[in-house]
Amino acid sequence: MSSNPLAFIIEDDEDTSNIFSAALQTAGFEIEAILDGRQAQERLREETPSIVILDLHLPHASGREILEQIRSDERLKGIPVILATADQRMATELESDANIVLIKPISFNQLSILSKRLHSRYVS
Repeated sequence: MSSNPLAFIIEDDEDTSNIFSAALQTAGFEIEAILDGRQAQERLREETPSIVILDLHLPHASGREILEQIRSDERLKGIPVILATADQRMATELESDANIVLIKPISFNQLSILSKRLHSRYVS
């Protein structure tokens, strides 16, 4: 079993998920990529990740529903959540429930900064 902190990347676009995975692995995280909203809800009932990257537009359950699940669960509510979305309006609506909001497309510079911040906070 890895002693690295676990990150859930809840993103239905595999290319975007892979980019987040690479950035977080570089920061020292163990990664679990989840492509479906319903699967994300199930995994969050079973596991407590150290951090969640969450797309708002997902199949079978929305990112908004997943964020509500995280924030209403005593076990999960303290987990940092990074919203990643192209929907500026939704990002603004949910900004107060997220720790960080990234607006897609996400630049390499944003990911580099994010990776360094996460590494210093959760791994170092």
